[in-house]
Amino acid sequence: MRFMFIVKSAHPGPPTPELLEAMNKLADREIKAGRLLDMGGLTPLAMGAQVRIACGQLGVVDGPFVEAKEVIGGYTIFELPGKDEAVASATEYMQLHKDLFPGWEGVCELRAFASSGS
Repeated sequence: MRFMFIVKSAHPGPPTPELLEAMNKLADREIKAGRLLDMGGLTPLAMGAQVRIACGQLGVVDGPFVEAKEVIGGYTIFELPGKDEAVASATEYMQLHKDLFPGWEGVCELRAFASSGS
């Protein structure tokens, strides 16, 4: 099963160097094991845009977005046997944040990709 991990946080700053190093080691291990398929961090909201439909009108809004409380900071795509393994992997990833990024708070949402038959 393919899972996307979506990391969301209200924390404005970049990761600590220690966290980046630990995440790189984790990523290297997971790539070598064939489980990590893709990953990436996202640029700040100020550099983004939203294409919206509201009141039947299509419009574009440039960032930053005032209503954003939690921001998606990055994503990872894994190939894993099932949800239990995905939860274990996300827990390991978030433990790195807890240990190496004091004061950081956030969420790692994991979602399975819908199969083509869904």
